[in-house]
Amino acid sequence: MMKIMPVDQFRPEDFKTPPIQAGNEIEAIVDEIIANVRANGDQALKEYAAKFDKAELNSVLVSEEEMAEAFAACDAEFIEILKQARDNIEAFHKRQVRSSFIVSEEDGRVMGQRIIPLKRVGLYVPGGTAAYPSSVLMDAVPPKLAGVKEIVMATPPKKDGRVNPAILCAAKIAGVTKIVKAGGAQAIAALAYGTESVPAVDKIVGPGNVFVATAKRRVYGIVDIDMIAGPSEILVLADGKSNPAFVAADLLSQAEHDKLSSAILVTDSEALAKQVQAEVEKQVKLLPREEIARVSIDNNGKIIVANSLDQGIEIANLIAPEHLEICVDEPFAYLPRIESAGSVFLGRNVPEALGDYWAGPNHTLPTSGTARFSSPLSVDDFVKKSQFLYYSTDALKAAKDNIVSFAKREGLNGHANSVAIRFGEQV
Repeated sequence: MMKIMPVDQFRPEDFKTPPIQAGNEIEAIVDEIIANVRANGDQALKEYAAKFDKAELNSVLVSEEEMAEAFAACDAEFIEILKQARDNIEAFHKRQVRSSFIVSEEDGRVMGQRIIPLKRVGLYVPGGTAAYPSSVLMDAVPPKLAGVKEIVMATPPKKDGRVNPAILCAAKIAGVTKIVKAGGAQAIAALAYGTESVPAVDKIVGPGNVFVATAKRRVYGIVDIDMIAGPSEILVLADGKSNPAFVAADLLSQAEHDKLSSAILVTDSEALAKQVQAEVEKQVKLLPREEIARVSIDNNGKIIVANSLDQGIEIANLIAPEHLEICVDEPFAYLPRIESAGSVFLGRNVPEALGDYWAGPNHTLPTSGTARFSSPLSVDDFVKKSQFLYYSTDALKAAKDNIVSFAKREGLNGHANSVAIRFGEQV
């Protein structure tokens, strides 16, 4: 049952679920897997598919024939839903695309910034208890818009050696160029270092279990990564006029993800707190994933009764949740005061699932309170910036004395001399 607590018992640190952490034993296993994939490439991936996925693979890559079979297996209605969702995601993320700029001054100075897409990125898509084609769309559309030419996706095969058809359909629709039948740390190693069939990428994005998270930590620096994600989170800020059934349903939409997921209600109404608590107990029994949701709600579900919605906003900012719903009549009045949240859902008719599947903003979001300093996945994550400058002789001469003085004050006479020598002077 969700615990109701008065605001004077609130401590922000109690609401921060840390990112996935591994012990020494798991780290040793991951290190061994990475070393094996680096040394033995495709053969190591096939061996791990047999060991962990019980799948015998002839090839580690999904073939065109398998892709065609996947489209045949998915019904036309679902294909159309995927396409419409992709279009919505594209429409939102197109606005994030940046342009290079150049500044040219009449005195001989030219400088600017270039926006350069990464050459190749890797997407990790988990298998496990559920398949998430929505995450394929969310992770693949932004790099495509950024101008990335190659998008390599890794996902574990089923026992028959094939990949979930819905995952393959989403990948094709989103523009993925190559699909690798590999999960776990071995997939991360293949993406980071490459094999005979898998090209090495520049960046890896996507969530995974403790082995995936540990492998991402290990390869960071060889490649870039998006984040080390923690369990899913939702915080609903609701006033006393909110429908308790709606609020309970929204809380359970995150609780069913994982036993470690957290669902939090912050309200200024003690009556609503009790109604939601009862409604959660009623609805959780109806979920196919009741066992998972039950553990999440019992261990991590909390209801905070604040003195006011203003105080509720302060609490939300301290928790910095992955998903924040603001269930009030005039939600836009509160939006400017939200400082730390991955994605904000405004109003009484905007369940978090709207963002997960359909609306367009990304659902790959900062967790574990990292919304204080990090952002949702975006086009920016798949480009790099390079700056340039040019000075004519006269422009450098005009700046010479100031540069020489600055460098000498830092004790770097070599820096100073590299400017002075161009004008026949020695520092």
